[in-house]
Parts: sequence; structure tokens; C-alpha cells
Amino acid sequence: MRLFALVSSLLLVALAPAVANALDPATAKRIDTDAGALLQRTGTPGAVMAIYKDGRLVFSQAYGYRDRERRLPATLDTWFEIGSITKQFTVAAILQLQEAGKLDINATLTTYLPDAPHAKEVTLKQLMSHTSGMPEYLDGPDVEPWAVKPATFGQLMARIKDKPLDFPPGSRWSYSNTGYALLGRVIEVTSHESYEHYVKTHLLTVAGMTHTYTVADESRLPGMAKGYRHTEGKLEPAPVIHATVGWAAGNLVSTVDDLERWNVALRSGKVIRPADYALMTTPVQGSTDYGLGLFIDSLDDQPRVGHTGGSFGFTTSNQYFPKQGIQIIAFTNSGDNPEPGQMLVTSTFEALYPDIATAARTSAAGENPATTAVTRKVFAQLQGGNEDLSLFGDKLKGKMSAGLSGRLAKQLSVFGEPSSFIFKGQRQDKDKTWSDYRIEFGPGNNLQFGVALDAEGKVVGISIG
Repeated sequence: MRLFALVSSLLLVALAPAVANALDPATAKRIDTDAGALLQRTGTPGAVMAIYKDGRLVFSQAYGYRDRERRLPATLDTWFEIGSITKQFTVAAILQLQEAGKLDINATLTTYLPDAPHAKEVTLKQLMSHTSGMPEYLDGPDVEPWAVKPATFGQLMARIKDKPLDFPPGSRWSYSNTGYALLGRVIEVTSHESYEHYVKTHLLTVAGMTHTYTVADESRLPGMAKGYRHTEGKLEPAPVIHATVGWAAGNLVSTVDDLERWNVALRSGKVIRPADYALMTTPVQGSTDYGLGLFIDSLDDQPRVGHTGGSFGFTTSNQYFPKQGIQIIAFTNSGDNPEPGQMLVTSTFEALYPDIATAARTSAAGENPATTAVTRKVFAQLQGGNEDLSLFGDKLKGKMSAGLSGRLAKQLSVFGEPSSFIFKGQRQDKDKTWSDYRIEFGPGNNLQFGVALDAEGKVVGISIG
């Protein structure tokens, strides 16, 4: 388990009473207890969370500090960067413009931006759904020092213009901020307004959002949270991505209450037509869990629609559970991974519905103790980056030696020591039989992990997530 020397100084307890609490006291207490434990374990300075049932606020709470150095507490109206939650605003703008007859989402990008990279190969819908294959403009060893400075649209595109597509458009899914930068420019050329003006006039105002701005406004927002991250176990202030770099892919800042106004307006048909919201919430070709600007997945086998947001110093999550009629919004000023914002949503949902959580943690029938023992050993060694290569088949052994081991250690070590390993069943995929597990690391923090073994018991496949 990761230990941070500064945890004791964070005093991650609720610092503000809930404005509204229609939950029974025991449930509210469990939510608070789990949230406090989660934030302390991850070394997150501050957070704000709200729960809405059928559009009505039933619980809200602020925890810790929006500014640790100045000991300024987070409050329910603290502003946080919401990162990629911005993407659903960009999609809504595109769909509005299609409703107005100004564009066609099935048209190729060349119709609107003939000089853009790969403009003849991708459609607007593929850009919105991350199925375009566009290379990532926010990749590279220089991305952080570059991303904190102003940039033009041309400079954003210069980072990827000479790169090939990652895959044939529409063939599969891979998250790409580049697609959303291109969509931001499409909004401008078809509406004849700046992206910022369009969003404010046609989205924020329509939804009644009076407390949503961009990262360019942070210095003038008196209650703005300060972003943090851990570097080699030490908490430090995080840089701020420049508004012109995050742009249509993720440059908004908001409050939990204002974001809920957006959720209600988007679902109710106030912003876009119901048919277009249905389009946003339908998985596209090439993906099983992403529509247009929204994930359509599940938590503990319960349907979920929403998005997370991450920046250098913030992680946020905005999730709707249609079966329960519950919206959970969690903002944190930690840019770490695993994302504290998403973990807060998970722990809160499971506190609200303990029977569902218990069922999700129930082992499936048919567990092979020997396979589980191998899986535990493999996971522990992958976390430490010192795996025993004799555990793996020849092909996977070669990949481990070629650098996969280090990448997996970086990805998995941050989860800390597992608290439980739960067998969830087997599945067949082509020539491999997979054994799947749910690994628990504490409230709100779990990981789907699977292994495939050959006839000799060697690991020939690993799946994460």
C-alpha cells in the first residue's frame, strides 16, 4: 500500500455540513467514512461530492482543502477543472449545429476543414466517438512544458500532421483528444463563432449554468481549487494546462451544482433533441462502451452513463445510473491515477446499494485454486516489476523482456496491495481460456484482471480493465 508522509497533515475529514441529506443516517455515515478513508489513502487534498435522486439533491459534502498550503477548505461551491467532461459539451454543440442544418456528422472532416490532417479519411462521428484513429496531440516527452503555454489550432495540429492514423477509421476504439480539438475548430467554422462563445451562448446559458468557466478564468475565481499530484510519493502543486491547449477536449471548470444543471438539461431535451441524446448514449461501431462524448458501461453490473475528467492536478467523475435514477458527481484536486474522482463515485454507489456491491464481490462457481494462486503471484510480481519470467509463455516472455514489464509495473504499482482477489468466471476468446478476477484495494478501488494459461500452466495472456 502506498504511504504518503503528508497524509496526517491533510485532515481529510468533512469540513462542511451537507446542504441536503435525504439519506438515512447510517448510509450517509458510511459514505462519509468511505470517502474519508479513500481520500486519506490516496493523499488527495480535497474533494466535493453530490448525489441527486431523480434530479433532486439528496446528499452533498465537501472534504479537505481546496488549497493545502493556505489551509483553505473545500466547499460545496468550490470550482474544479472538469477535464474531459468538457467533451460532452463539444458533442452537444456539434449535434446542435447538425440540427440547424449547418453540418452532417457523417460527412468527412474535409467538408469543413479541408487542410486538416487525414481530413478525407475520417468523419465527424468517428472523431466524436474516438474511432477515428487520430494520433494523440497530447502525447510525447515534451507534452507538459508545451501544454502549459498558449498554442494556436495550427500548432496543435503540427504535433500530429506527419503521423499516420493509428488504425483504419471505424475499425476500433482508442481515446483521442485530437479528435475533439478538430471538432472545436469545426464548431467555429460552421457557426462563425469562437468555440468559447458558442459554448457559453448556446450551451451554458441554455442550461442555466452561471458558475462554469474555462481554465483561462481560474485566477479570477475566488473559490478555485488548486490542483495537486504526487511525484515519487510527494504531494506537489500541479501545473495548469493552458486553455488553448485543453480547449474543446477539456478546458472547462465548474461546480458540482452547475454540472448537475447540465446533466438535467442534456437529458431533458433542453440542449439537444431527445433523439440526439439517444445517439450520444448508444455505443458506436468499433466500441462496446462509448457513444458520442459519453461512456455507456456498468458498475457492479448496473448500467451507467457518464464521463470522467482528468488534468494535471484534478480528477473528476460525472456518472448517471438510469436503473436507480441516481446521479453521482465527484470532484477532486488530485491528478493521480487511479483516479480519486472515479473511486469516490464507486465507493458512494456501493454505500448506497450494499446488496449490489455484495453481489458484485461474490465469487463465481468453478474457481480453480491453482489458477488463482498463479494469478495472485503474477499480479504481485507485475506490480513490483521483478516478475519471474518462467511464469510466462515464450511470446509473452519476450514482450516482458522488451519493456512491457516496466510499463505494467508503472500502471499497477499505484494500486497498492490488494485486499481481496475475487474469481468472476471464465471466458473463451479465440484459442485462449481466460480466468477473470476482481481485485479489491479498498473502498471504491478495484481492478478487473484476467489471465490465460496454456496446457503447461504458463501465462500466455494478461487482460487489465
